[in-house]
Formats: sequence, C-alpha cells, structure tokens
Amino acid sequence: MSIKTKIAALALAALAVTGSIVSTTSQAEAKPLGWGVGVGLGIATAAVVGTAIAASNDPYYGYHRCGWTPRYNAFGQYVGSVRSCY
Repeated sequence: MSIKTKIAALALAALAVTGSIVSTTSQAEAKPLGWGVGVGLGIATAAVVGTAIAASNDPYYGYHRCGWTPRYNAFGQYVGSVRSCY
C-alpha cells in the first residue's frame, strides 16, 4: 500500500468520524441548512475523491522498459534502430 493510498484512507476515515460526531452531538432543529454546509461537504468530498484518484494513478516517473526497435522505410528496407521506451 503506497503512502498516497494510506493518506486517502486516513482522510476518508477522519471524514467519517467527524460526520458521525457532528450528527450525534448537535441538537435536532427544523431550519434550513443554507449554503455553508452544502459547499463545505462538496469541497470535502472533492478533496477525498481527488486524493483517491491521485493515489490510484501510476506516477509518470519510475522504471521504464527501454530497448532497440528496428525501423524500416516504405519499401521494407532496414534503415536502422531507434531506442523506444514503453
């Protein structure tokens, strides 16, 4: 498990714990929530999802397989080799 995956899991767990604490300690009142709660939850959700996506992608840097690949012209004649990495 990479460090990014661990951070994403920790952020998700912290968000779940915070949500459960807030829901159990607040008084029940029948009033509109307003924009603050919706925007806050949207930003928190975007941060958790963004972290999870970033943790799941392979980094650009690292080990690449490189080798020599033959190249041919339009007539099928060998022209030379070039180094190609994939």
